[in-house]
Amino acid sequence: MVQLSTPPSRTAVTIAMIQQCPSFAYVTLLTRPSYLAGLLVLHQSLRAVHSMYDLVVMIPPTLPQETRDVLRRCRITVREVEWLHPPAGKYTPHQRDAHYIDTWTKLRHVVLTTTCVLLWALTASGLFYQSIRTDGKIVLLDVDMLILRNMDELMDIDIPSDGIAATHVCACNPRRLDHYPIDWEPMNCAHSSVKSPHSPPPLIRKDSPRPYHQLNSGTVVLRPSYALAEGLQAILLSQDLSQWNFPDQDLLAAYFKDRWIPLPWYYNALRSLRNTHPVMWSDREIRCLHYIFPEKPWHNRDLPTDLLSQAGFAMMNRWWWERFDPLVKRLRKTDSKSYYTLVKTMQRSK
Repeated sequence: MVQLSTPPSRTAVTIAMIQQCPSFAYVTLLTRPSYLAGLLVLHQSLRAVHSMYDLVVMIPPTLPQETRDVLRRCRITVREVEWLHPPAGKYTPHQRDAHYIDTWTKLRHVVLTTTCVLLWALTASGLFYQSIRTDGKIVLLDVDMLILRNMDELMDIDIPSDGIAATHVCACNPRRLDHYPIDWEPMNCAHSSVKSPHSPPPLIRKDSPRPYHQLNSGTVVLRPSYALAEGLQAILLSQDLSQWNFPDQDLLAAYFKDRWIPLPWYYNALRSLRNTHPVMWSDREIRCLHYIFPEKPWHNRDLPTDLLSQAGFAMMNRWWWERFDPLVKRLRKTDSKSYYTLVKTMQRSK
């Protein structure tokens, strides 16, 4: 059973904390320097589409100071969060999915006060606490994403206090990974029923294939609440985490079963969808491109051979570098310390 400590008291939130926290925000997580390049491009791409809302970056105490300094000099809003380690061996990802070890941290279990929310973030390495005010909504984003069109309309989605909005998981398993669920086949994938780029996602019925009930947590819209925090905690205490393939996604799918609203694919456009669902895909419709798989654009300008064989992957890789190159050029001219720190993190991440 996961060792969870009691959430901070609702009365512990100070006026100063409330005033410094945004009511609506995009929220992401940076746990290690090797993802700094991805974070900077995500931040820049949100600004490039003229989003009205800040990107708030959660960081753990272990993030090196030189990485923090880059965020500060780039004027990125940062909230440090503390963690509590769960028992060793409670969750161990498959060796091919070792990068999932940090995905627990994306779960901001939210504790509502009058106008401020204490966001909890759970990780296989620990349990985080952080405050961020929200009278409305937050949109959780993975750090390996690129914003191509303004999607502030997500803040206006009408979702109940006990629900969330997210995109369907793609259950096609194009890499044929044998440790993925046995029912992950194209015939069971919700995206297979989408007939065009503008078609709505399919409804989720009781008799729908199991993958229809699963979501991808790359983009999640929610209304933080104390009840939500307690409900998620109860699920964690009652579930066998060792049976979960994708920790954060499986938790959200379990808790919000029959209570989550499917979003159109383009708010979380998994780069593999271009090949697995070409009828649904349109480059022009993408709001948020998600660079799933362990191989990230910043690892290499040129894709490895196995990804080069995937139609469109090289082009999508170029899209990322087209945003990164001007950014790093500007840093080299105006902020040499940040430039050299960034270059160093990219060399280490290869």
